[in-house]
Amino acid sequence: MGGPGEPPEGTPEGVPGGAEDEYRSVVFDESFVRAARLQEYSALERMTDHTPAVRRRPPLRRGLSRQALLLVLLIVVAFGTAVYMGVRHPYQSAQAQRPVEPLRMTVVPLAPQGEVPGAADPAYLYAHSPAAQFSVGAEGVPLPTVRRTAHFSDSQVVAALTIAKEYIVASSLYPEVLTGGRTDPVRALLDGGQLDQFDQSFDRPAADGRHAATGWLVRFDPARVELAGREIRVQGSLQAAETDSSTLEVGADHTFVYALKPAGSEPHAPSSLFTVRRELQFRFTPDDLRLHQVRIVVSYTQAGPLSCAVDSARQFEPLLAGQTAKAGGPPGTDPYATDTAPAVCGSLAHSAEPKVG
Repeated sequence: MGGPGEPPEGTPEGVPGGAEDEYRSVVFDESFVRAARLQEYSALERMTDHTPAVRRRPPLRRGLSRQALLLVLLIVVAFGTAVYMGVRHPYQSAQAQRPVEPLRMTVVPLAPQGEVPGAADPAYLYAHSPAAQFSVGAEGVPLPTVRRTAHFSDSQVVAALTIAKEYIVASSLYPEVLTGGRTDPVRALLDGGQLDQFDQSFDRPAADGRHAATGWLVRFDPARVELAGREIRVQGSLQAAETDSSTLEVGADHTFVYALKPAGSEPHAPSSLFTVRRELQFRFTPDDLRLHQVRIVVSYTQAGPLSCAVDSARQFEPLLAGQTAKAGGPPGTDPYATDTAPAVCGSLAHSAEPKVG
């Protein structure tokens, strides 16, 4: 046997000298290993008396992190700002929030001084009248040269002029409006604040300066007259100007000449000319331009030949070829009624009528 400090099998292979002092302290004999007491630590002992072999992971945080909460807050603020800006349009002003001003209108019938001249050929009448050089239809409502204003861009001025032209064409040139009794092509272009006044003007027309149907559009009595062809002569102008930082006004002055004949008459029945001069003042805010709608604040109409004794608030009843004006003047005016407009009537000058043989 080996010595007390040597293993039973002898000196381990590869150990120089068999048992050098530097290794003797770490080499245990079999009796020492067998006599060693083995003890396995419990889980609790391992946790309290010894450092864990694996580093604990930090507990998972439930809910949103600080960065996520900040991102959500930013999104909410941005969304709220967008909604606020949508409700309060950047172009809105105190003036734009005011109630829409009602349309003030004047309709002046023009009575002929004699018989109404006529001819079987409408083109002959046009050629021998002051309307000989007028354009036909919507070509007589050209747009002017556009210049931006202090607070309205070129495109906004163009939009205002275009909407005004659409209203003029729809209310003065559409056959279904002139003799068909339709109002929707005109009504669709109006600001919502004027719709009640518009509807009342057709439900209960009155010559009170507020509710004459003929102040909104040109309308003939279809039971009495019809268009002698679809050619309508037009001449006039449009002008745009800024009145304040939120209002753009368009002034329109146009003369329309219609060839008319008795309703249901023969194709070659004598025709006559009926002239309407319309001066309109339109008003636009940026919201009106965005919504493609218009406000009309002033309408001044002269029309003839008509009889002054006939009410022209509902529709025009033109005097046709060979007819003369009925006796009598316009309806009486009550100076004590402050909410009515004075009744007016004029004479149609001979120079305004066609020169026929």
